[in-house]
Parts: sequence; structure tokens; C-alpha cells
Amino acid sequence: MYDAIIIGARVAGSPLAMLLSRKGYRVLLLDKTTFPSDTISTHHIHQPGVARLRRWGLLDKIRASNVPPTTEIRFDVGPFAITGTPPPAEGDVAEAYAPRRTVLDKILVEAAVAAGAELREGFSVEELVSSEGKITGVRGRDKKGSAVTEHARIVIGADGVRSFVARSVEAPVYFDKGMLTSNYYSYWSGVQLQGVELYTREGHLMVADKTNDGLSMVTAVWPKEEFNRVRSNIEAEFMRTLAQHAPALAERVRAGRREEPFRGSGFLPNHFRKPYGEGWALVGDAGYVKDPITAQGITNSFSHAELLAEALDDGFSGRRVMIDALANYERKRNEEVTAMFEHTTQLARLASPPPEMIRLFEALQGNEVETGRFLGTVTGTVQIPAFFSPENMSRIVKASALRPAA
Repeated sequence: MYDAIIIGARVAGSPLAMLLSRKGYRVLLLDKTTFPSDTISTHHIHQPGVARLRRWGLLDKIRASNVPPTTEIRFDVGPFAITGTPPPAEGDVAEAYAPRRTVLDKILVEAAVAAGAELREGFSVEELVSSEGKITGVRGRDKKGSAVTEHARIVIGADGVRSFVARSVEAPVYFDKGMLTSNYYSYWSGVQLQGVELYTREGHLMVADKTNDGLSMVTAVWPKEEFNRVRSNIEAEFMRTLAQHAPALAERVRAGRREEPFRGSGFLPNHFRKPYGEGWALVGDAGYVKDPITAQGITNSFSHAELLAEALDDGFSGRRVMIDALANYERKRNEEVTAMFEHTTQLARLASPPPEMIRLFEALQGNEVETGRFLGTVTGTVQIPAFFSPENMSRIVKASALRPAA
């Protein structure tokens, strides 16, 4: 009998297993794949996520993996670009990282095992076990194909947007914005970047980021309706989009060497799920998923693993009734991400910025402090409602008008 069975051992499941195991609970961590292995991802860990890695004692392992830190963001809106450094997280964590998932997930899995979690790789979960309306365990097959049944006080789905657990318990979906974009990315050597580079255009977005071993990850984003057309000739469409909308980046990419095939997706939903019920819970993309355009997925998964670990500890220890502790987890999760969810889904419409945003971008030029705060809304170190309030935007624009001409 385990305290928790966690299905999915990537950026939500492994941290949760690690945190629960460190509290002394007996955890079984299952995954259908083996590690290291790759998965489609934005890779990027914003400063708040990096702060958690430091708190968990894992940041040095990330730094040792030959992935460079970035502190600067270049936000190109077409006629001009603004460049700056967002405020740090927790006072002094200024750097972000974009490690390959073969690197990051292996570090997280190993941390879970080191904390005492039992890992079973190559395990296929076939059904959830229930008794009197409560989930009590799982049935599946191990890597040798043998049938296995295990029981736990709670079963947690950390198994991604297509979560088997969520489907099995029919977890209700809410705040559903549908699917808005599609994307493709690959990795190039020999491409020099100025920090993280973002290019926003009507109908498109391009992002370039540094990852392990001197490679640059370059992503292009289209409306979801264009996915099948792009997929029919990925390389040509990818390079045509870069050349048309980010010619300077396209020139650097052409001068480099593509080292791997293109990867991408046209399945990018935006919704919340109720993340708990009798004997079950959801974490990571299984419970809350949004367009990758703001690259919040890994950072959110870390945070929500912490929130769920706290709730489960409250329930296991008897400090709170478990179902009440899990309801509090949902409330805290939603309070944390709702503003970013709305901001992300608005950006994912790939529309031209409204006039007030154009005026704001123009006013940010030459204003190092406010440019940093604007970029902090991207990284999650500045509150979105406060920065984009009409009063604050008007203040920035008025201050710009009073600055001497360069």
C-alpha cells in the first residue's frame, strides 16, 4: 500500500514524487517511457521555476549540464525591438534556462529516486482501480508485460494534456478557450543569439532560445488553421516564415546547421480541469494547460507540484480533511495562473497589438526599468494586472513624453 501513486514522471510528476518522498511518504512513480527520453516542449524555465530548482537543491545539476543561462530578452514588434532584463525571482534569481528534456527530466527523475520514491519505467497503466466510488489504485503492465495491480491512498495524474487519469475519472473541463496556434521547432548549431529573442507579428510568432551543447532552439508559430498546410512542407514553410517576418534571424539560421528533425504540434488546447476527486488528483498539463506561446508550462508544473505536495501532506497528516486540502490546492493554483492564462490566450490569437499597446511599446524604448518590468510579465516576476492597468500604462506613456529626445 503506497501513500501515492503518480502516473507520469516528467516535470510535474517527478518533482511531486521527490517532495512527497522528502516528507517521508511512500511513493510509486510510473511512466510508460524510460529516461532519458525526449518529448515535445518549449524547454524554457522562467526565473520562478529556476528559483524552485535552487530551493530543491537541483540548480547546480542544471548548470553542470552545459546549458547556458539567459538574463536578457529581446522583444521585437516589427518596426523596432525593446531589449532588457526582467526583475529576478525571489530577490536574486536573475537567470533562466532552456535545457533539453532529455537532460531536465533525467535530473528530476533521479532526484525523486534519491528522495526515496520507487520508479517503474516502461510501465503501461491500463485502468484505475476503484472501491465504493473512490479511486484506490491502478492496474497495468510492467516492462516485461506482466500484469500488475498496486494500491494507494491517492492516484495522481501527471500524465500530460492527454491524461489517462483525467479521462478515466471524467475530470470536468472549464475556462476552455479551445486551440489557437500550431508550431514547429528544431535545433541549430552556429546560430548566435542575443539572449531569448521573440518576434511578434500579425498571424505569426518566432522564438529563439539557447539550449544544451551550443545549440539554439528556433520555433515558429502559426494559427492552428495553418497546421496541415505547414506540415505538408515543414522546412520550406518554416524558413519562408522566418525570412518574411524575422529576416535577420533567418539569415543567422541559414548560416548555421540544423542538427535534428523538426518537431511540432497542432494539438495545443487551453483549459483548466478540476484537479481532484475521491482518491485522485491531477497536476501539470493534466490539470491545467495553455498555449506554449508564453513558455510557462515547466515553471507552472514546478509550482503546482509544490502546491499539491503541501495539500497532500495536509491531508495525509490529518491537519485537514483530504478533500478540503485538495480544494484549497485548486483555489491556489487558479489564483496563481488565471491572469497569465488570459494573457497567454490573448497573445495566442496572433492579432496585431491594439493602439494602446503600440503606444506602450514606443514609450518603453529607452526606459530600462519599465522595459524590465514589461519583460517580467513574460517571465512571471511582475504581476500582469498591475503592469497592464490603464493607470500604469498611462503613467509610462506620459513619462516617455517628458523624456528629452535622444
